[in-house]
Amino acid sequence: MTVILCYGDSNTHGTAPMAAPGGQDRHPKGRRWPDVLAAELGEGVEVIPEGLPGRTTVHEDVVEGGCRDGAAVLQAVLNSHRPIDLMILMLGTNDLKSRFSVTAWEIARSVERLVLMAKAEGVVRRILVVAPVPVREIGSLAEVFVGAEARQAGLTELLRAVAERQGCGFFDAGACAVVSPVDGVHMEEAGHIAIGHAMAAAVRDALA
Repeated sequence: MTVILCYGDSNTHGTAPMAAPGGQDRHPKGRRWPDVLAAELGEGVEVIPEGLPGRTTVHEDVVEGGCRDGAAVLQAVLNSHRPIDLMILMLGTNDLKSRFSVTAWEIARSVERLVLMAKAEGVVRRILVVAPVPVREIGSLAEVFVGAEARQAGLTELLRAVAERQGCGFFDAGACAVVSPVDGVHMEEAGHIAIGHAMAAAVRDALA
């Protein structure tokens, strides 16, 4: 059995666009991108969704709370599911919140730190770095992500460079999906479905 771990945030969790901050709605099981990916890959593959709303790369969120620092819990998550044939790493969106005041370069460097941590743990065979769908300063979360559109400039290419430098696969989620204008951060079901189908080819390449 091939084991794939999807390590991400609310867009891996399947959080639906929020009409107001703090919304708890989630897309139905089977319509979230990890589920779509699993169906696309077929039998013999276990896809484990590990998406926490609000998860950052390396920052604890004192406003939201709840162990949002992706680096702090990565070791435990990896060892909970070991051995892992492929870790799909899609983080960085929440780093764009104005409270963290980080640049695209710093976000990419933080993703690289997670890649290095996963490699050092010795339980992951391959890693696929995913550039998240770009956010928009619109809708219910516009105030949370003030300045994010400018700060995310160049992030996709910086993450592509991280993947190349570390010998990882790479997938650009923004090439096949967009965020909803309802909150500027989360995707409608159609976006999840598009990512799940499109990512299958990148996963097969990463596992080859």
